[in-house]
Amino acid sequence: MAQTSAAHHRAARSKIAPHPGDTHGATTHQPLGGRSLRGFTGTGYDKGRSLPVQAAWFAVLHLLFATWWFPARWRPALLRAFGARVGHRVLIRRGVRIHWPWKLDIGDDVWIGEDAWILNLEPVTIGHDCCVSQGALLCTGSHRRRSATFEFDNGPIRLEAGSWVAARAVVLRGVTVAVGAVVGAGAVAHRDLAPGEVLTVGGAAVTNASLPTVSAKGTTA
Repeated sequence: MAQTSAAHHRAARSKIAPHPGDTHGATTHQPLGGRSLRGFTGTGYDKGRSLPVQAAWFAVLHLLFATWWFPARWRPALLRAFGARVGHRVLIRRGVRIHWPWKLDIGDDVWIGEDAWILNLEPVTIGHDCCVSQGALLCTGSHRRRSATFEFDNGPIRLEAGSWVAARAVVLRGVTVAVGAVVGAGAVAHRDLAPGEVLTVGGAAVTNASLPTVSAKGTTA
C-alpha cells in the first residue's frame, strides 16, 4: 500500500510544469517579450581607462572624494589627477558621485551640490557659472528598448554657461541644457532645452525667461 501511494505521488509530481525560476529549466528559458538580458554584450561602450585605473578611481571616490570630511578644495585636484578637466573656483560638496572623471569637463565657477550623481558613461560637459543642485542626476546611459539583448543607447550631456539643474532634477542622455536654461526641481529633461527655457515637473516650459547675460568672464543677472 505504501509503495502504491509513493508511486502515485511521484507520478503526480511529474505532471507539474517546472517553475520559470527552476534551475533545471534554465537551458530552455524563453524570455518574456522577446528580451534576453543574458545575451547583453555592451557593444559601443568604451570605459576609457584600464581596469586598474577604474578600480583606483572607485577606491578614491568612496574612501575620500565623496566623504563629508574630505576638504572641498581638494576635490577638483583629485578629479584632475584622474583625467578630468576642471576650471577655477569649482565647488563640489560631499556625497557627489562621478562615474568616470576622464569623461568630465567642468568650466570655471561651477557649483555641484550634495549627493549629485554624474553618471557619465559618455562625456559630460558643464559650462562656466553652472549650478547642479542637491540630489540631481546627469545620466548619460540608456538602453535600446527594441534590442533583444537590451544593448546600450548612451549619449553625452552638455550644460551650457549659466544653466541650472535644480534639486533632484534629472537630465537624460543626449540632452543639451542651453545657456541660462533651468531644469526645475524634480523635473526630467528628456530633450534639449532652449536658451533661457525653464522646465518644470509638470512639463510646462517658459522660454527666454530671465535669461542671464553671459560673457567670457562669467554670468551676470
